Amino acid sequence: MKVEELKKKFIEKYGGEISDIRIFTSPGRVNLIGEHTDYNGGYVFPAALTMGTTVAVRARNDRTVNLAATDLDCNVSASLDELDKYRNIEWGNYQLGVMDELQKAGYKLIGCDMLYDDTLPHGAGLSSSAAIEVSTPLAMATLGNEAHGVSKSIDMVEMAKISQKAENNYVGVNCGIMDQFASAMGKEGKAIFLNCKNLEYKLVPLELQDCSIVISNTNVKRSLAVSKYNERRKECEEGFEILKKAIPEATCLGDITDELYETHKHLIKNEVIRKRVQHIIKEDDRVLKSIEALESNDIITFGKLMVESHNSLKNLYEVTGKELDTLVEEALKVEGVLGSRMTGAGFGGCTVSIVKKDCIDRFIEAVGKGYTEKTGLKASFYISDVGEGGREIK
Repeated sequence: MKVEELKKKFIEKYGGEISDIRIFTSPGRVNLIGEHTDYNGGYVFPAALTMGTTVAVRARNDRTVNLAATDLDCNVSASLDELDKYRNIEWGNYQLGVMDELQKAGYKLIGCDMLYDDTLPHGAGLSSSAAIEVSTPLAMATLGNEAHGVSKSIDMVEMAKISQKAENNYVGVNCGIMDQFASAMGKEGKAIFLNCKNLEYKLVPLELQDCSIVISNTNVKRSLAVSKYNERRKECEEGFEILKKAIPEATCLGDITDELYETHKHLIKNEVIRKRVQHIIKEDDRVLKSIEALESNDIITFGKLMVESHNSLKNLYEVTGKELDTLVEEALKVEGVLGSRMTGAGFGGCTVSIVKKDCIDRFIEAVGKGYTEKTGLKASFYISDVGEGGREIK
């Protein structure tokens, strides 16, 4: 939805003057490689999308926050002084959780009317939740600072950290930092090489030559994603505690090199735990090799690493499922596809593929047909540029 149309919708909802409305936006993300490594202190390589969440906001003169969305028949009214009451609401808990964390971090907030507009498909593994989380503190902190005479600029890394805390502590999902960081810090035409242990990062130009990023959506509701996500996290923690006895200097799996893992992997007797840890260690190594490949303009090697990543997520981490596997299998049959893998938590959601531009129409037709024949479902496809991170639109 265009900004002017969103402002008109806002006035229809809340009344008042259009000149008082502020617009903030944050993108979704696609993770090119480095899956399930973020909460293990490893490396990831996401890029911000041009699809995301835009929120129209207007300050109030009280402590009430009103939330609504253009695509949902849902309205939430909450007091900034009683945010703990709203943890279990069906929609709005991400926004209110962020406000709760902002206040705990010392931000002075004011009441606001807010209308959200999403261009991201929900539950597709493209971080629609992170886009909501990052746009919300950016808006609330900006208006709160202005109302209280605070002149400091908004620290977007801090906004990402606060958003992650909200999802962990208020919503109850033990996510890592990648999604929020990519939404907050994305740059047009560049992917983010991020060390999730210390948040050191480097922007890497995404020179895909004659190729584009194509996102394929299984359109399967990720009903297992949260429960299995938390299960995998516990399995990794268990594996790390075993390895730490032999590698005491390590603080997380991200500290353990491939060489150290190969030396000590025999200590992990449980085969399932060993498979989970092996994925993390090898995936970290694939991220490093991917950066080297892209900095050398070797997108062929990068594509092969993407496929290796998917196979590891399928066979070692076991988070893909029939639908994601089918999309990747069908993609790799199409001429002009350099690589394809699942992206996000898994169990539904999306794949990301690197496809030659003159093959995209054929890709969509062939993959769509093969997917429907094998699953009985219809896939959706998105061709997205790499966009900017969270910001105010003026």
